Amino acid sequence: MFMRFERMGRLKSFEMPTVVKHGIGVIKDAGQEVKNLGVAKVLLVTDPGVRKMGLADPVINSLKEANVAVVIFDQVEPNPSIHIVAKGTEMYLQNKCDGLVAVGGGSSMDTAKAIGVEVVHGEPVLNYECAEGKKPLAKRIPPLTTIPTTAGTGSEVTQWAVITDPYRKFKFNVGGPLIAAHLTIIDPELHISMPPRITAATGIDALSHAIECYTCHYAQPMTDAVALLAMEYIAKYLRRAYSNGKDIEARYGMAKAAMLAGLSYGSESAGAAHAMAQTLGGIIPVAHGECVAAMLGPVMEYNWMGEPEKFARIAQALGVNIHGLALEEAAKAAVREVYRLVKDVQIPTLEQQGVPADMIPQLAEEAFKDPQTVGNPRDINVKGYEWIYRRCYNLEPSTI
Repeated sequence: MFMRFERMGRLKSFEMPTVVKHGIGVIKDAGQEVKNLGVAKVLLVTDPGVRKMGLADPVINSLKEANVAVVIFDQVEPNPSIHIVAKGTEMYLQNKCDGLVAVGGGSSMDTAKAIGVEVVHGEPVLNYECAEGKKPLAKRIPPLTTIPTTAGTGSEVTQWAVITDPYRKFKFNVGGPLIAAHLTIIDPELHISMPPRITAATGIDALSHAIECYTCHYAQPMTDAVALLAMEYIAKYLRRAYSNGKDIEARYGMAKAAMLAGLSYGSESAGAAHAMAQTLGGIIPVAHGECVAAMLGPVMEYNWMGEPEKFARIAQALGVNIHGLALEEAAKAAVREVYRLVKDVQIPTLEQQGVPADMIPQLAEEAFKDPQTVGNPRDINVKGYEWIYRRCYNLEPSTI
């Protein structure tokens, strides 16, 4: 059985609920910007690593200077679970907060969004999973300001939170315009201390957002535009940011790329790479960025025939000279260029990340069940997912 998407006769929309403010050194203005949202007491959501490195300190100082009270919740974990969200919600309510600030990567921003859902709805975020039989969001979350310290997930502007249900070993989505941040503040100075491995993984994750959203069945002109520019920025800046963390121009370029790639989601979803990474991350505690980065090339190798014109355009965005190439060769060039970039920034393989190849049948089944399968540009079934996974382990020969 193949999952297909009916392209005609479906209403498409694009919403951007989040105000984007960015610049080098602008974090000093964070407190006043949060205060302008009518917030007097925030729950600042972050993880222990960000807190230990002092990345939250300039945000906390700016909030206090603006006379905004700060309650710190620094228990966010990778692939945040419903339990962590519940702890954050309890702290928010006990301290009578009236706003949220998330400082960190996608896990902190997704946790803050999910806390916001629980606060305004008065029940667990799990009840609002994007799945048949579950409730849609009915209320806007409290004023949320996202301040990313990585350049990858784009969660600062997306309309999604990805949360783990440990009982099902499953990562689920909660989403829609009502969950989006009210404001994001992007300052590349907060990204300078990001180590090369995280720079690489988050950068390829952003590239995956752009490529998948550009080629998926949900694509539309507004998302195409931001996706292509994100690809151009990543092609120009990722190797530089990876090689020289203090290159502020490269850090700024990657910060903008991640934000643009996040916007390319629109109010929809992605494709096979994120279906695979999201389901795998619910079973094995792998880092999302590295996981999806290791899968992107094989997914593109499978998908290029579904949208050859768009894949040729991806090659151009990545800096490949496709002049004189036949369409098929130009499309394949995009795949080869992504493989080259992944190799240059030394993304570890799935095997190196601790994912055994004997799990392929199970992982393929789970990926096929993920809602993001529907958007994939090429028809795919469980066998298709098995081929992609096998290609990740070089158990299938290259087709390009």
